[in-house]
Amino acid sequence: MADQQQQFYLLLGNLMSPDNTVRKQSEETYDTILGQNKITFLLQAIRDASAAEEVKQMAAVLLRRLLSASFEEVYPGLTLEMQTAIKTELLTSIQQETSPNIRKKVCDIAAELTRNLIDDDGNNQWPEVLKFLFDSVNSDSVNLRESALHIFWNFPGIFGNQQQHYMEVIKRMLVQCMQDQANPQIRTLAARAAASFVLSNESNSALLKHFADLLPGLLQAVNDSCYQADDSVLKSLVEIADTAPKYLRPNLEPTLQLCLKLCADTNLTNMQRQLALEVIVTLSETAAAMLRKHTAIVAQSVPQMLAMMVDLEDDDEWAMADELEDDDFDSNAVAGESALDRIACGLGGKIILPMIKQHIMQMLQNPDWKYRHAGLMALSAIGEGCHQQMEAILQEIVSFVLIFCSDPHPRVRYAACNAIGQMATDFAPTFQKKFHDKVISALLQTMEDQSNPRVQAHAAAALINFTEDCPKSLLIPYLDSLVQHLHVIMVAKLQELIQKGTKLVLEQVVTSIASVADTAEEKFVPYYDLFMPSLKHIVENAVQKELRLLRGKTIECISLIGLAVGKEKFMPDASAVMQLLLKTQTDFNDLEDDDPQISYMISAWARMCKILGKEFQQYLPVVMGPLMKTASIKPEVALLDTQDMENISEDDGWEFVNLGDQQSFGIKTAGLEEKATACQMLVCYAKELKEGFVEYTEQVVKLMVPLLKFYFHDGVRVAAAESMPLLLECARVRGPEYLTQMWHFMCDALIKSIGTEPDSDVLSEIMHSFAKCIELMGDGCLHNEHFEELGGILKAKLEEHFKNQELRQTKRQDEDYDEQVEESLQDEDENDVYILTKVSDILHSVFSSYKEKVLPWFEQLLQLIVQLICPSRPWADRQWGLCIFDDVVEHCSPASFKYAEYFLPPMLQSLCDTSPEVRQAAAYGAGVMAQHGGESYRPFCTEAIPLMVRVIQAADSRAKENVNATENCISAVGKVMRFRPECVNVNEILPHWLSWLPLNEDKEEAVHTFDFLCDLIESNNPIALGPDNANLPKIFLIIADGVSNESVKSEDACSKRLANVIRQVQVSAGLWTQCVSTLNETQQKAIQDLLNTA
Repeated sequence: MADQQQQFYLLLGNLMSPDNTVRKQSEETYDTILGQNKITFLLQAIRDASAAEEVKQMAAVLLRRLLSASFEEVYPGLTLEMQTAIKTELLTSIQQETSPNIRKKVCDIAAELTRNLIDDDGNNQWPEVLKFLFDSVNSDSVNLRESALHIFWNFPGIFGNQQQHYMEVIKRMLVQCMQDQANPQIRTLAARAAASFVLSNESNSALLKHFADLLPGLLQAVNDSCYQADDSVLKSLVEIADTAPKYLRPNLEPTLQLCLKLCADTNLTNMQRQLALEVIVTLSETAAAMLRKHTAIVAQSVPQMLAMMVDLEDDDEWAMADELEDDDFDSNAVAGESALDRIACGLGGKIILPMIKQHIMQMLQNPDWKYRHAGLMALSAIGEGCHQQMEAILQEIVSFVLIFCSDPHPRVRYAACNAIGQMATDFAPTFQKKFHDKVISALLQTMEDQSNPRVQAHAAAALINFTEDCPKSLLIPYLDSLVQHLHVIMVAKLQELIQKGTKLVLEQVVTSIASVADTAEEKFVPYYDLFMPSLKHIVENAVQKELRLLRGKTIECISLIGLAVGKEKFMPDASAVMQLLLKTQTDFNDLEDDDPQISYMISAWARMCKILGKEFQQYLPVVMGPLMKTASIKPEVALLDTQDMENISEDDGWEFVNLGDQQSFGIKTAGLEEKATACQMLVCYAKELKEGFVEYTEQVVKLMVPLLKFYFHDGVRVAAAESMPLLLECARVRGPEYLTQMWHFMCDALIKSIGTEPDSDVLSEIMHSFAKCIELMGDGCLHNEHFEELGGILKAKLEEHFKNQELRQTKRQDEDYDEQVEESLQDEDENDVYILTKVSDILHSVFSSYKEKVLPWFEQLLQLIVQLICPSRPWADRQWGLCIFDDVVEHCSPASFKYAEYFLPPMLQSLCDTSPEVRQAAAYGAGVMAQHGGESYRPFCTEAIPLMVRVIQAADSRAKENVNATENCISAVGKVMRFRPECVNVNEILPHWLSWLPLNEDKEEAVHTFDFLCDLIESNNPIALGPDNANLPKIFLIIADGVSNESVKSEDACSKRLANVIRQVQVSAGLWTQCVSTLNETQQKAIQDLLNTA
């Protein structure tokens, strides 16, 4: 055994080897050792006094990882003696180990083991560890007290279901240690343990209250430890602000005062000052209403952020730099700017703008450039959060900022461009409409600053922001001047590229050209030949590695110009451009994974597909390989515990999500955006090429279905959801059997993801796609198991909807409730209602596919839908509840009548509701009852008519907010006369009905009214035509308006019938003249169009 142990020490040494090959081999060997043997060897190594410190350290880390990652596989299989031996050995080791580092690591192992030994009922299966804690914390040995606190900090849930019983003991233990004057390290550790305990009980408000009196001691420890160069307690305070902000409420004032003091102390490190500020900023996000009650302190923190933003270096090289290095995220300037942005968003402009406005104005007048720079950057930072308040004084802000476009210092000019670009995005399109003349000329002038390429490039970038959101009509008058400037700069910079190899400005200018073309669309045609030769020249010749980004942006520019000017103008160049792209594509295999050209290429292909349409199909074999490769990128992920986290920094492209309980989930973000773009492009191909894409549907569907669960990127899941109905459409040409197979492959996953999707925006996309798929596949596409699962999920969604409304009501009773809280509750409410609309979409597709067969399944949801239409519910609930019953009547009648008692009385009542949306849903219901409901609904139709007439004849019935409800009433009255004439006095109502036509807003209902109108005219209805056809001119007017409004489309059956009516009148010259003479020019043209197309 000793021999094996020696070999094991060698192995441990090799696991730490700097030589990759040795390390990799050792890892493979280590993985082959049986779990139980590993535990024995590792424990022996830890306990071996003669082993080298780093070997023991490595063994401790590995043992903790083993218990953390493979506890279930290894530990339960050990004999009872072995399990007891491990427990004893660990506790003995903590007591005997002389090295503080190893002792700490053994405490981590003990905590990890205990975490796994708490059973499902909360019993701690290792009672000795609790006794050890109590003994150690009261011991004279500082080391033992430290070890006990370390274990408790690492696993604050160690008391399991006994926690309540030991509450006073825990509290006393922490207080006593936090007051240990002789040992600062014990005070620090006790404070961290207290924070850890609070965090693990964040939702237990009674416990938080009970532990509130520990907070002053915790704040004292934050202060003391910072001045001993230890920011661990401060980090714990940030975590509390993030997850348990309510804990700070009783002592919020001193907490904020302390953070302000630390943030202002320039003797501390930048990191500590930023962390202190982070507490205040985090609270503005997690407990905004609570913080809004302490505006005086917030007002003191704003100058702190601005002071950090002034902390810049003078750098003579700055203006000429050709490579844009990433912002230094640890710098005070970046931290201050980000804090300002977040606190403005968190607390809102009403509070922040008045606090900051004066400071910014003073900074902008400071002779030191750093202050002017910071003032302009601050303006950019608060735009999103102070949106409403800044919009009111935008005129004043813009005229002020534009002055700095000609500031003597280049970095101030740069900051002015930054502010303009940011405002162009934040305040679009108001900003563009109000300030286009001033802004465009200022940016074009700044772009001519030849001696400061960095400023030139930023002015070009601001121009991109401006044109992206600029209404086309506003941009057209400036097109000539813009194009000339951009062309001059492009030519000059191309020369510079050839002579000096500088490219920064050219990269931006190429994108500015693309952005102008994108907005100008066909108006860019005259300038096409000015740019295309140079752009193709860049793609052909810019092949060096450092020009990859330039080449990618130029490829983007060419494809955007092509899309803007259209197929006809672009076609002569299309095949040359395709060849260039293909050449890049063939060299694609040599491109590195992080090559910026890849994502530009992928998007350019999709634009080429839009331009060329079906002709693009021939290129698919070349394009699809790299596209599928990029869409299949698998990100590197890792599950790490707090100790591992200390060795990995976020700078290496890793991002972390804290899962609580000392665990974090890490993901390497490289390639994620590219993956999302690639998935979007696959959606684009399926949409554009339809059956032309059929060859690829199978491999794409196999890629996309698992991506519904790709939780690292919302965009990927959205693309996966969007692709499903499109892929089914592509696959239709292969016949029903192939289609059904494909549908079965995606159906389960779609239903499951509706149940599990955490993000509401993504969820609505998935639900929408699922509904479209059911409409496509029709009757029989869902099995019983599908129905069962779907029913459960929809039921849960509706129950959650009601629960969320109750929660919002509770928040309205909260002591921190204010108008800003109300605003965010309204947003949540809108989100919820949007999901409700998607529940309605899914039910609509199920009813329209399955008809009355599906009613028994629907009954599990019935009471919840009935609850939606209670008079006490908000209008949106009633609207969507009625829409669902409308679908039941439309698709499941006459069987639907068995539920009539539930929905008929509310529906009648809703016809006169104060909310137009509710009136509209009820009126649509009345119409479908007449058309589809059957005999049983006759009394309802009779009762509904006078109510609907009252709505139509109300004074403001045609006001913008009421018009849709009114038009639905008009259509429904028409349907009752058409399908249930026995329910209404047609002779009395019909003349009124004709006077209400045409419908201009609701195109779907307009078709029904025209169909009925045709019925009346074709049957020579005397009331419709009037004595001696006196009503015909009025009818012509109705038809002409319908055509010019596009309510009548040439593909509709009724357009042929309407054209025939007109042709019959044409035969009688006198009548024809009489009818046409009342029409204006637009209306006459509409009649002519109808005759030509129908």
